[in-house]
Amino acid sequence: MQSAKLLQDAANHAAADTARARARALIVPREHGAWGLLLVPLFTGITAGSGSAHQMLPQLLFVTAAFALFWLRTPVESLLGSGPIAARTPQERRIAAIASGLLAFAAAASLAVLMWRGRNWELLWIGMIAALAFVAQMVLRKLGRKLRMLSQLVGAAGLTATAPAAYYLGTGRLDSRALVLWLANWLFACNQIHFVQLRIHAARAGSFQEKLFRGKFFFFAQIVLLVALMLIAAQHLASPLIIVAFLPVLVRGTRWFFVGQEPLDVKKLGWSEMKQGAAFGILLMIAFIGR
Repeated sequence: MQSAKLLQDAANHAAADTARARARALIVPREHGAWGLLLVPLFTGITAGSGSAHQMLPQLLFVTAAFALFWLRTPVESLLGSGPIAARTPQERRIAAIASGLLAFAAAASLAVLMWRGRNWELLWIGMIAALAFVAQMVLRKLGRKLRMLSQLVGAAGLTATAPAAYYLGTGRLDSRALVLWLANWLFACNQIHFVQLRIHAARAGSFQEKLFRGKFFFFAQIVLLVALMLIAAQHLASPLIIVAFLPVLVRGTRWFFVGQEPLDVKKLGWSEMKQGAAFGILLMIAFIGR
């Protein structure tokens, strides 16, 4: 009898742990890389557009709205059944619905204060482009796994929109610097997404020929990226230091083709790319502040 009770208690604890884990998964974003794609542009936009102290409140409100909207996607997808984990029971649907409501309220309230009486209305243009990017991402994801990377690249355009938005709130201008800041963050995000996918799908490639066969598009994309950065600097759209900001990922991506087979450790790869993101953010900040 005692052993049966212990077994029942253990089963109840396991069920409770599973329920708590599912509840977290229903409302907490799972893509750690996406957090980086959000935070790095946000950081560079705030620092590049840093002005007087009276802009601190608008920046804080925008950060709140950006975090809430980013977080909102997970519980909404759980309710719609379009995410990796769908709300199945009435209790799970209630948890996802409450989280969605609170996050939507936080985002709406922050944006309402920011845009009160017609202020900062140009945020609408950035918001509409970001929303279109996320809708296009959802459509591409529905079309099959072959378009998964393309959907991530399109979605990254929405995530990196925080850079020009934060810059605009700091300076009051939505100018060429804001657009170059957006473009730079998006190009970096594309490079990271493409490299991670290449490492996963070409994990067994060992020789240069094998790696080039599997990653020829990425190899030449690195060259195109470098040329594009040189043109941006030559046209005085950004400081030449913008090239320096991309050097770590350009070296990282090129080096992979010339080393032997490396065992794939997804967790280690994730941490490595997070460090690349931090380095890029700091170097891009220096490039924009130094101009």
